[in-house]
Amino acid sequence: MASLLLAACSEENKYVAPPPPQVTVAAPVQQAVTRYLKFTGNTASINTVDLVARVEGFLMSIDYKDGAVMKKGDRLFLIQQDTYQADLDQAKAQLASAQAQLTNTQAEYQRQSTLGQQDFSSQATVDKARAAMEEAVASVDAAKANIEIATINLGYTTVLAPFDGIVTRHLADVGQLVGHSQPTTLATIVQMNPIYAYFNISENQVLRIKEALAAQGRTIEEVKQIEIDIGLQDEGDEYPHKGRLDYVSPEIDPATGTLLVRGVFDNPKLALLPGLFVRVRIPAQKIPDAYLVDDTAIGTAQQGKYVLVVNKDNVVEQKIVTVGQQIGNYRVIESGLSAEDRVVIGGVQRATPGSKVDPVEAKADAAKPDEAKPDGAKADAAKPDAASATTPAAATPADNAAGAKQDPAPSDPAPSDPAPAAKPAN
Repeated sequence: MASLLLAACSEENKYVAPPPPQVTVAAPVQQAVTRYLKFTGNTASINTVDLVARVEGFLMSIDYKDGAVMKKGDRLFLIQQDTYQADLDQAKAQLASAQAQLTNTQAEYQRQSTLGQQDFSSQATVDKARAAMEEAVASVDAAKANIEIATINLGYTTVLAPFDGIVTRHLADVGQLVGHSQPTTLATIVQMNPIYAYFNISENQVLRIKEALAAQGRTIEEVKQIEIDIGLQDEGDEYPHKGRLDYVSPEIDPATGTLLVRGVFDNPKLALLPGLFVRVRIPAQKIPDAYLVDDTAIGTAQQGKYVLVVNKDNVVEQKIVTVGQQIGNYRVIESGLSAEDRVVIGGVQRATPGSKVDPVEAKADAAKPDEAKPDGAKADAAKPDAASATTPAAATPADNAAGAKQDPAPSDPAPSDPAPAAKPAN
C-alpha cells in the first residue's frame, strides 16, 4: 500500500488546454435591395382657408358641429339676409324702370329719325333723341350690374364649404354682429385628403441625385413620378404611407444649403394630420447583389463598424465594413465583405480576433424588405442567452490525473485564466 502511495505522489499533472469555443457562422446573404435616402419632414394640409363674414349682419345659424367633416358646398353659417334680399328686389325694380325708359326713348328716337329724313325735324332734335336712348341703354346696364352686386352680397350671407375638409370650432356665436367694418373670421376649414409632406434635401444630396439622373438620361421633371414613403414616430421602422413626389423647389436656399421638396399622399382615413413629424424614404438606387448580414453580428470600434469572420484556419479576424440601411433583421454591407467570408452570427462573445474557434455552419435566410422589427427587438437580439454567453471550461488536473477527460457542459462559465496544476497529496 505504501508503495502505491509513493507511486501516486511521483506522477506529474499536465495542463490540458480547453477545446476551441464553438461559434455559429454564416455566409453573407446576397440579394437585390433598393437603396433609400432617408429624411425627416412635416405634414401640411393641401388647403387651409379661413371662413369669413364678408357682409355685415347678425349671425342667424351655425349649420355644422365643431370638428365635423363637411363636403364641398355644404352650408356652414347663415348671416342675416332680409336687408340684402331687399337690396336685390330694389335692383330688380330699378332694372324694370330702366327697361321701360329705354323702350320709350327708342320709340322717340325712331319717330325723330323718320321726321328728320322728311325734313320735318331738325338734326338737333334727332341727336337729342338718340342721346336719350343711349342714356337709357346705359341705365339698363347699370341696373343689371346692381342686380349682380345685390345677388353677390345676398350670396355672402350663406357661408359654404369651399372644399371637402374638417371645420374647426366656430369663432362667432348665433346673434353676434359680424362683418362690421371688416371681415370677421367665423371658422377655419382644413383639407386633409390628400395631404402634403415637406422635407429638405442637402446640397450634396441634390448634386448626387442630379448626377444619377444624368447618368440614366432622365430629367428633373421625371423626379415627380418617383414614389416615396413616409412613417410616423409610433410606426417603428415601417413606412406604411405611400405617395409620390409632387414639387421640387427650383432653387436652393442659400441660408440653409437645402432644397425644399414636397410629396403628396392619399389620406382617406385621415390618419395623417397636418403638422406631424414624419420619416421620409425615397428610393435612390437598386443594388442587384448586395451583401446582408445579421444586424446583431455588427460591432463598433474606434475604426468604425466591423464584423468578425472565421478564416480557412478557423481563426477569428476582424473586418472593418461600411454599413447601409437595415432590412428586417439584416443590415446591408456596402463594402468590406466578400461572398466567401464566414461571418460570426452566434457566440460573438466567445470569438476574439486572433483566437481559434470551432465554427458551426448555419444558413442565413433571405431578408424580407417588408419585415418590420418591433421596438427593442434589436436590443433583445443582442443579449446572449445563458448558453451562448459562456465558453467551455478547461478540464481540471484532477480529472486528468484520474485518467477521465470529459467535455465540459456549454453552460459552465469559462475561467479567465487556466487553473494552476493541483499538487498531489503526499
